[in-house]
Amino acid sequence: MTHNHEGLMTRWARQVDPDNVLPEYPRPQMVRRDWLNLNGYWEYAVRDAGDGEMGDGQGRILVPFPIESALSGVQRALLPHERLWYRRTFTVPEEWRGQRLLLHFGAVDWEARVWVNGRYAGSHTGGFYPFSFEIADLIVEGENTLTVSVWDPSDEGTQERGKQTLAPKGIFYTAVSGIWQTVWLEPVPQVHIASMRVTPDLDRERVHVRVDIGGAGGRDVIFETAVFAGRSPVSAERVSAAAPFGGSGQTRFSASVTLPVPEPRAWSPESPFLYDLRLRLLAPDGGEIDCVDSYFGMRKFSVGTDERGTKRLFLNNRPYFHNGILDQGYWPDGLYTAPTDEALAYDVEMAKRMGYNMIRKHIKVEPARWYWHCDRVGMIVWQDMPNGGGRWNNLHHLILPNLVIGGVRVKDRPRRALGRHEPASRDNYRKELGEMIDALYNVTSIGVWVPFNEAWGQFDAAEIAEWVKLRDPTRTVDHASGWHDQGAGDIASFHVYFRKLALPGPERIRGRVVAMTEYGGYSLNEPWHVWREGKEFGYRRMGSREQLEATYASLIRDQLVPLLPQGVSAAVYTQLTDVETELNGMLTYDREIVKLDPRRLQQIHGEVYRAWENAFRDGTGS
Repeated sequence: MTHNHEGLMTRWARQVDPDNVLPEYPRPQMVRRDWLNLNGYWEYAVRDAGDGEMGDGQGRILVPFPIESALSGVQRALLPHERLWYRRTFTVPEEWRGQRLLLHFGAVDWEARVWVNGRYAGSHTGGFYPFSFEIADLIVEGENTLTVSVWDPSDEGTQERGKQTLAPKGIFYTAVSGIWQTVWLEPVPQVHIASMRVTPDLDRERVHVRVDIGGAGGRDVIFETAVFAGRSPVSAERVSAAAPFGGSGQTRFSASVTLPVPEPRAWSPESPFLYDLRLRLLAPDGGEIDCVDSYFGMRKFSVGTDERGTKRLFLNNRPYFHNGILDQGYWPDGLYTAPTDEALAYDVEMAKRMGYNMIRKHIKVEPARWYWHCDRVGMIVWQDMPNGGGRWNNLHHLILPNLVIGGVRVKDRPRRALGRHEPASRDNYRKELGEMIDALYNVTSIGVWVPFNEAWGQFDAAEIAEWVKLRDPTRTVDHASGWHDQGAGDIASFHVYFRKLALPGPERIRGRVVAMTEYGGYSLNEPWHVWREGKEFGYRRMGSREQLEATYASLIRDQLVPLLPQGVSAAVYTQLTDVETELNGMLTYDREIVKLDPRRLQQIHGEVYRAWENAFRDGTGS
């Protein structure tokens, strides 16, 4: 089964070297010197879901491209009654002997089980988040065998899956399965930094760093943290940390330190300055045990009130307009997986060249390097939670989530209609939402969490919004983007496609920030650069690039700009790229054609920023 029309590919596909696939270090915010990339050709087999062994291989698959993608070399759908198996061998470098060994997976969709040399290493569910296993005890001398099995129900299940479907059409796209981010090995000392949480505090000119330390119980260590601005030291602190006695060798414990960052250079899209951060564990005699390099930006996302008493999004204690574009994160050749890191960066850099300062990452979580590109380029991110629940149904979508009988909102019927009536489905959502927030907490550029898009798998949205704020009080929350607002979160969020942009009434805003979180969606067919000839989805069809430019300019100038002084603080245009048969991108799906000149778009968006500055130059937070 294939949906790729005539091999539509990006120019970066030609740069994919099977012997050196995605060679960049996969975790920019927690860098160690030694690692081993396990991307490349693996054996694969597709068996019945009930089969407990891989058996003989059926061919080669190029990891980490999903099996449905052209770059995988297989390009077939994985059906819910099937299980995908992977196998490869590797040799651990001799100089790593005596250390712990972590096997990392950037992301595997959806349920992964892992064996090393036939011995079970562990399992993980959730298609978007990194996970790892400690495998030193499973390693043998010389060649080792790594086996992975994957089961993915796609849209026949209720698990979080985003826009994936087994029957792609319109705004829903080809399902992806299996390994789709880098697989890698990392040696760590017996006592090591297992994870970190970095919280900048712009107002108090400081940064708080907490680490979880893995290692043998009872051993005293010193936790040292140093901040640098370029090569210039800013501050450094040391604290003692002692693990509890009586551990089994797998004990984890925490250490925290707060470092001053005097007269901080604030991070923003206009000035995306990043501080370097070095974390070390030292023995009592001062000898280095472990070392990790990282970075952070001094920034503050908040909600404030402007001088007119209107709620606004604030960046670094000033009203700030989020001029955004929707980004699905799909590729014609790799589907969920960009063919190269250069390609991954291209989308972010092109959005910046076009004059946008925000990307709404739509119902997908990207590899860690995508967020690093946003941090370094200066691109605010609104991060959607991938949706799950039942299949999309227009009647359920429009009516049931707000069903009220006798003045009481009815929960059970919407839950059933939207595939959330089983507690396991709701529990899985909460588990994966927590994983997403924890995995991305240190990202400088993320300013807004979006737990639900419209009614897609929505349940208990007000309670979920409160839970997100408790888990991460440093960011704002758009609890239900677009429709089916439950009156919660920081943002009153609206999707407008078939009518003129207008400010909603106060009964819908309910004292929150106003944002047009999807609008536009103008489609333009560029022949020979489409997924399937004769199939086109968009919200308003354009006949030429000239018409697209004129219509877009009018949309911004005549509809969006007048709303800024009325209260609108953010807007998200649909969308950055075409995706499969959806042709409303500023770029074609293969990224070969930029439909509107980025310089012209910068000029158009300049009108937005000037209007904002003129209206709110003297705004202050509260």
